[in-house]
Amino acid sequence: MSEESGLGGESGLGGERAAWAAAGEAAARCGVRVRDLDEIADFERVLGLFDEIWHPDPATPPITVEVMRALSHAGNYVAGAFDGDRLVGASTGFFAAPAGEVLHSHVTGAVRRGAGFALKLHQRAWALRRGLTRITWTFDPLVRRNAHFNLTKLGALPEEYLPEFYGPMADVVNAGDESDRVLAVWRLDAPHVVRACGREPYLPAVPRGAVEGISHEGGRPVARAVEGPAVLVAVPEDVESLRRADPAKAGAWRLAVREVLGGLMAGGARVTGFSGGRYVVRVEGEEAGKP
Repeated sequence: MSEESGLGGESGLGGERAAWAAAGEAAARCGVRVRDLDEIADFERVLGLFDEIWHPDPATPPITVEVMRALSHAGNYVAGAFDGDRLVGASTGFFAAPAGEVLHSHVTGAVRRGAGFALKLHQRAWALRRGLTRITWTFDPLVRRNAHFNLTKLGALPEEYLPEFYGPMADVVNAGDESDRVLAVWRLDAPHVVRACGREPYLPAVPRGAVEGISHEGGRPVARAVEGPAVLVAVPEDVESLRRADPAKAGAWRLAVREVLGGLMAGGARVTGFSGGRYVVRVEGEEAGKP
């Protein structure tokens, strides 16, 4: 039976059978079929799709056909979402440390609304089938829609701030900015993740006494004192448009979020979710970071 429609037994990690069912429902809702890829022709289509999304420098694509071929042949994750014969989304990932526990999702992109969610749920079911407990990936903490998707729709949580993770990037989306990332960790068996995969968004509680670590003033970030049990870290509404319209203002946001969010996380604070365009960061208490 194919991966996209397979229904395995219960794994004890949120339920493999339930995970495949949720993945199938997500795919059906947006009219796609998700399947594993293992042919050169499919990898070339993925490369074309990613070029359509990011418009990278031809010398530095997000992934190459050769690497996808190697990943697939070695049993790693390479999958595509199809509307008929048209590829509308794709995702690649590889096994990571600790061995037997983690899949690192390297690149995921989609041009069909809902296809990204369907791909991630397929990826989760695929990982559960192999006994994995976590999927990790990096994303730009300034991109609000990605924070909403990763934290609210999926229930992943940032667990590490990574300044200038990729070095200079030459694609249309990231060019002219520094490549800070956060490492998102998707704990596949967490109750709030199971609910999110069932289309119940994860909305964190904002602790009493939370303070504004960064706020908007005239579109610019204003960093404030971060003393308190929790800190709210705002991000711009659309940093990608801001990079083009006002690079200096976009750069100010980068530095402010790096200082406040990065500083808090480096000091042991835990991001508990994303709400109203702001990261909710718990500073005190043994329960910090737990949904």
